[in-house]
Amino acid sequence: MLLKYFYDQKLAHASYLVGCQRAQEALVVDPGRDIDQYIEMADREGLKITAVAETHIHADYVSGARELADRVGAKLYVSDEGPADWKYLYLEPYDHQLVHGGDHFMLGKIKFDVLHTPGHTPESISFVLTDQGGGADEPMGIFTGDFVFVGSIGRPDLLEEAAGIAGTAEPGARDLFRSAERFKALPEYLQVWPAHGAGSACGKGLGAIPSSTVGYEKRFNPALQFTDEEEFVRYILADQPEAPKYFAVMKRVNKEGPRILGAGHHHSMLDLGQLADAVKSGTVVDLTASAEFAKGHVPGSINIPLGMLAAWAGWLVDYDKPTHLICKPEQLEEAARVLHKIGVENIVGGFDAEQVRSSGLATEVYATGTPADLSAAIEAGEVKLIDVRSSEEWNEGHIEQAEHRFLGRLPDNLRDLSGDQKIVVQCRSGGRSAIGVSVLQAAGIKNVVNLTGGYTAWKSAGLPSVKGQPCCT
Repeated sequence: MLLKYFYDQKLAHASYLVGCQRAQEALVVDPGRDIDQYIEMADREGLKITAVAETHIHADYVSGARELADRVGAKLYVSDEGPADWKYLYLEPYDHQLVHGGDHFMLGKIKFDVLHTPGHTPESISFVLTDQGGGADEPMGIFTGDFVFVGSIGRPDLLEEAAGIAGTAEPGARDLFRSAERFKALPEYLQVWPAHGAGSACGKGLGAIPSSTVGYEKRFNPALQFTDEEEFVRYILADQPEAPKYFAVMKRVNKEGPRILGAGHHHSMLDLGQLADAVKSGTVVDLTASAEFAKGHVPGSINIPLGMLAAWAGWLVDYDKPTHLICKPEQLEEAARVLHKIGVENIVGGFDAEQVRSSGLATEVYATGTPADLSAAIEAGEVKLIDVRSSEEWNEGHIEQAEHRFLGRLPDNLRDLSGDQKIVVQCRSGGRSAIGVSVLQAAGIKNVVNLTGGYTAWKSAGLPSVKGQPCCT
């Protein structure tokens, strides 16, 4: 047997290629949209990808299952558990098998037993692997998807928080408790192969190591220490990270079937004559480093540096409008891949960042200031201070005069903001607040300043802060 691990750092997403070398076949578990990596690995190992096994309808990235079925003819093994609202709708043209808890299927001599593990989502399943080709008659490990992570467990509130399906969080938490009890009854030596690592919004407190064992998680995973269902429900529903609003889009896309990109999919650089119309008709995202963006940018564009694109584009890009990029030519395809992974489909192309700035089109600027520069005006109430950090960060400590308006929801939370008063935007260190400044400027609010160094610099300067005032925005 062959097992290969793939990890998308930008999305904190793990996927796996399982190969039966005797049959020269491979199966991919929870593939991402960038399927070339799996095809190339299979080719390198002398295997043919013949199957895909998916643990659930994912909410945080576009699945590569359909793309693999279309490109290489892979058979799809997907869940038929859960309510009618969450059944796969694109399967008919492809070879597929709907599976339930208690079913099994084979890849050569490798056996996959299906466990129904609802809670994160109603249709969630896990796959227990036994390498019969190696002579084993007991399982080696379990692909848990978004059910059990290293050091955490999948959140049960996403259908309610992100997809807007009211009344599902608490029943999901109770399902999750029962699934966790079944997990704890598995052999302790089983390896645990989850679909996410640290940084994923599919749970809280995920560990940064790639795998674990059932026994280790039983002993040290905080979510698996509960024996009382009510205590577990209170724990698992409290203090979850913000659910990105694009998660609702992903659930629909992965249920209905992602658009097939096809081999050789690419994008083009555009003529600057199209830039004005691009700003009017859609979202223009400038990938330039924030310090350079501050010195000059196209009015109406928003700034998300390339390294922050995966984290924030899903919050700030309008999925219903065309997306254009301002970037270096060599950044275009990487940026487009990131956007496609989170379901941004209508990517028209890119404008050369150097040409934009040399053409005189980058006419807008914004100011920056350190805590020393701005503290007197902030404490005197002469400026409006907006804190764009997460709720958890705010609750741990914030500047007393600040208003909390989380960056991801800032475009929908511009009430009472205008150009009549200077607005200072602040985060932990200055990166997210720079994005926030660009969002405000693009919305027509021009008198804005980025607090460089953010809350960290404020505290380092010995300036006062407060705790214990829960945020509500």
